Amino acid sequence: MKTQIMYIEFKGDGINGPARVGRVAFSKSYRSVYYQGRRYQVLKGGYKTNYFDSETLEEVWISGCKKKGGDRLYPGIIEIDDDVREEYWTEIRKMPEEKNRKKIRCPGKYGGE
Repeated sequence: MKTQIMYIEFKGDGINGPARVGRVAFSKSYRSVYYQGRRYQVLKGGYKTNYFDSETLEEVWISGCKKKGGDRLYPGIIEIDDDVREEYWTEIRKMPEEKNRKKIRCPGKYGGE
């Protein structure tokens, strides 16, 4: 399976939930994404969501990480998984001096802090 570092935001009861950067694996068809032992399937017609957990039906947003940060739509914290932290900061963000940073406070696309 192909893997990639992605942005994952769990929507829970609303449109602004906990967010992480982590390594996901894709099915051959790219219709399923696997992250931390969970399987997420493509969701058509979701509101600010594009996948759902195949067991719990929880909706999530999964997308590629932006080079300049700012992955969230609304203000909040993004946690970075330990196993991808160095690669995220050096290869994606081009900020190797931040390679030990575990969290990002993101102002979000809609509403600054």
